[in-house]
Amino acid sequence: MTAVPNRRVIRRTSVRGERAALARVTVRQVALRAGVSTATVSRALAGSTYVADDLRERVLNAARALDYRPNRAARSLRSRRSLTVGVLVPDVQNPFFTGILRGLEAVLEGDGFTFLLGNSDGRPERERLYIDTMRDEGVAGFIIVPTDGDLESYCLLHLGDVPIVTIDRTAPGLKADQVTVTNQEGVRGAVHHLITLGHRRIGFIGGPPHVDVARERIAGYEQALREHYVVVDPALVQPGDFQQTGGYRGMQALLETADRPTAVFVANNLMTLGALQALHERDVRIPQQLALIGFDDMPWATSLQPPLTAVAQPTREIGVAAAQLLVARLRDPDRPFRRVVLETQLIVRGSCGARQVAVRSQLLQE
Repeated sequence: MTAVPNRRVIRRTSVRGERAALARVTVRQVALRAGVSTATVSRALAGSTYVADDLRERVLNAARALDYRPNRAARSLRSRRSLTVGVLVPDVQNPFFTGILRGLEAVLEGDGFTFLLGNSDGRPERERLYIDTMRDEGVAGFIIVPTDGDLESYCLLHLGDVPIVTIDRTAPGLKADQVTVTNQEGVRGAVHHLITLGHRRIGFIGGPPHVDVARERIAGYEQALREHYVVVDPALVQPGDFQQTGGYRGMQALLETADRPTAVFVANNLMTLGALQALHERDVRIPQQLALIGFDDMPWATSLQPPLTAVAQPTREIGVAAAQLLVARLRDPDRPFRRVVLETQLIVRGSCGARQVAVRSQLLQE
């Protein structure tokens, strides 16, 4: 993983010493030390099976001794493609996106790519700045969690033959490969679970309505209520922002209603933290006084008391799938666009008042 470099002027203060320090070890130097041809060095370092084992070992020993580093720029010119990918997420501190990045890195590194990472903060203007900067760096493609901006930035990329893969969210109208999860089905299953436990007044703290995954999650909430003939009470639905403050405000509002909910579903991990803060401040006991389920299963979920019931997303698998789609697109630009939808999973723990169990979203569609 590589950060976007800052452009700065480096003042040259020495002559021979600095030039010697900056000199790059060449393939020819490795060949001379190993006593082989430069072609043999290239084949050995590329993992060719046409190089004898003893020669390969000599080349690798020489490369290690000289601290040889392949010239990525030269490799890019020879292959006529960049070896860098641009990645944009709304919040690099969110553990959900951290898990995705680990999956991306595993695949891209295996195919010889690194990536430049940008944090858009969910702001279209910041996203556009990163896109322009990364384009100037000559990235081979983009993996993006789209903001709520218009399609101008993405369409320009597409018209310029820079492939894009969208993850988590989608950009309507954009021709791109996509990776998402069963958002609606996951929430539907979680609310169904609360209803089977006897709850009828179930609150919901949602995300920004302009974000498609937020709309899918509230649709799952409403679908589950309708299927059990439970009236959707607007007083129990609070808007959120996918940030901790939004969860805190939403839970405070729900606790102020005349007829409090007996259970609440929170539409992402950071808002769940805010909701928990509001409950703790008012000494509301979980699950005795209020059952709680969140969307996103985080590492800290089992450390809570009681442990948090959550709809889990396969974060690493999302990253893996996105990277595989982009690499495939780079190899075959004319292949049909694909949309990969991965399953969510309901992880039942103590915060909803039920025994621990894992339930896949597809099983709850029956």
